[in-house]
Parts: sequence; structure tokens; C-alpha cells
Amino acid sequence: MTIPSETRAATERRVARVHDATLVNETTIHRAREAIMPGLWREHDPFLLMMEDRFQTGAFGWHPHRGIETITYVIDGHLEHHDNHGGGGVLGPRDIQLMTAGRGILHVEEPPKDETVYVLQLWLNMPAAEKMSEPRYQDLRAAEMPRRVEPGAEVTIYSGSSNGQRADTVDHVPLTLVEVDLAAGVSAVQDLPGSYNGFVHVIHGEGRFGADATAGSAGQTLWLERATSARDSTIAVTAETPLRVLIAAGPPLNEPVVTSGPFVMNTHEQINQAYADYRAGHFNP
Repeated sequence: MTIPSETRAATERRVARVHDATLVNETTIHRAREAIMPGLWREHDPFLLMMEDRFQTGAFGWHPHRGIETITYVIDGHLEHHDNHGGGGVLGPRDIQLMTAGRGILHVEEPPKDETVYVLQLWLNMPAAEKMSEPRYQDLRAAEMPRRVEPGAEVTIYSGSSNGQRADTVDHVPLTLVEVDLAAGVSAVQDLPGSYNGFVHVIHGEGRFGADATAGSAGQTLWLERATSARDSTIAVTAETPLRVLIAAGPPLNEPVVTSGPFVMNTHEQINQAYADYRAGHFNP
């Protein structure tokens, strides 16, 4: 069974490279693997990093951000979120928290006491002209998002569109973000603008991806070959076992990236100013 895309005469994307999630931290309350490593700004643009975290209460305290949007996808468990601008809530499996740090925000994310939560957190860069935007928080609850449903296949659209169905999520960077669930032997095709850079992250299962049917399995991130000369493109996904993946793609910003801790700006001077503003309490509403 194949779910067709509405896109016609689109470039079929291949997989350019495969990254295995790398263990970077392991304590009694926090286990972290790096699914997208920071520092490869040009290759990953507009994405900055992605962590796969399993953690309990106390792993993260209140902390600031500026200049980015964070996308936190709950794989298993529950996540409580609070920020100093009045945002907050509790997310369950397959829900997403989209937080715009903008000019500055303080927040904390923790599971309920005595629980472990399992999440992916993706950092998305913001355009230079919008890095000082007002902070914002959006709950993207899986049960409320648009879906493509066919026998053996379900595509949940958190941002952007899939085969003509569109989410009303507000983005500073146009973003396609979909979850694809497939039964073994089922295929799906996701349409993407040719200008977008993107990846597929395998949450569980095994499958084949792209025009060359590259193999991928749980914990791997498969970066797509660029298709900048094409207006439209597609990425094909075929499940060899029951399969769940996230597909994320967005237009490269092609801007300088300077980072320090939780701040992502365009110059060292802006980073210094971020620290000064934070210490002076300017991240408060």
C-alpha cells in the first residue's frame, strides 16, 4: 500500500548521509544521545541540534534561551513545561511543544515526580531580523493536528503540509514537520519544497528511505540530498517493520551562526549582549 503525494513531476530525494545517535551523557536521572550534532551549521541549516533525552525531575532547572525556537516531541511519558511569560502545560506521548525564545525567555521542563520522560528536542534557528521577536509558546497536541489516514498508514502534520492538508502552526521559519506511522510493508511519500533542507529521524522500527531505498533504523537520522534546483520534491518512506519517523525540513537561512550555551545569535557582540541582558533581568516580561 502506498500513500501518494499530490506533487507531480517532483524530484525524488535521496539520502545524503546517515548519523547514528551518540551517547553524550548518562546519569541516574538523565540519559542523552545526540541525534543532530551542533557545529555543522551550513550542512544542517536551519536546524542547529537535536537531542534524544530520557530524564527525571531535577535533570534540568530553570534556564534561558534567546534567538531560537525549540521543538520538543514527547516519545513516551509526560512533560510539564513552565516559562516566565505565562506559558505552560502538560504534554503526553506524540504531543509537541513549540517554544519561540525570541528576545529572551526563561523556562523549565520536567516530568511528573517519579516518572521518566522520553523526548526529542530540536533547535531551530531564527532569522537575524526576527531573533528579537516576542517569546511565544504553542502546544501542538497530536489529537488536534490534521492527519492523512490510509490503511496501514497515518501521517500527523504538526507544521507545514502533507498532500494538501496543512497545519495552522505559526512559524518564524517555514517548517514542514510530520510524524509518519506505517505498518510493515506500507509506503508513504511526503512532499517538500525543493529549496528545503531536511532529515528523517527514525523513532522506532526499520525502513527504506529515499530514491535509493537507503536503510534506516531506530536512533538514526537520515539527511536528505538537497534539491535546490527543483521547485517540488518528495521523500519516500517504506516500512520493513512497524515504523515511526519524524520528517523535518525548512529553508536554509544562510546567515552567520554564533552560539554560546543557550543563546544563538549572528555575532559575538550579540552573544555578549544576551548574557548582559539575562544578568540584568531583561528576559522578564
